[in-house]
Amino acid sequence: MFTHVTVGANDIEASRQFYDAALGALGIDPASGPDPKGRYWWRTPRGAFAVGKPIDGEPACHANGGTIGFAAADLEAVAAFQAAGIAAGGTAIEDPPGPRVGPFGTLNLAYLRDPSGNKICALHRVG
Repeated sequence: MFTHVTVGANDIEASRQFYDAALGALGIDPASGPDPKGRYWWRTPRGAFAVGKPIDGEPACHANGGTIGFAAADLEAVAAFQAAGIAAGGTAIEDPPGPRVGPFGTLNLAYLRDPSGNKICALHRVG
């Protein structure tokens, strides 16, 4: 459905280090860049994710109520994502990594805030 997702950051280098660690735990290669607009990109065959300063020159801020989910291979990858993200300057939020049962079945989840406050998660669908 999506071709790419971009989030704003005020400290691009801190964000690059955070996402290299957290996404690296999910098997995603380190960022390429910066591009001519100063953004870093993480690319997979299924889509791309970028971090950069807002093009309008205003400070970056996180979306209240927004979450970006990254696919994980298994529960171990979900936990590794959270551990790597915390070690690289992120903040753990919500429950510890693990299964949540809801209307979409059982999902293994871990939630973080990146250094700019963006809410992200790693998700593995069980079964």
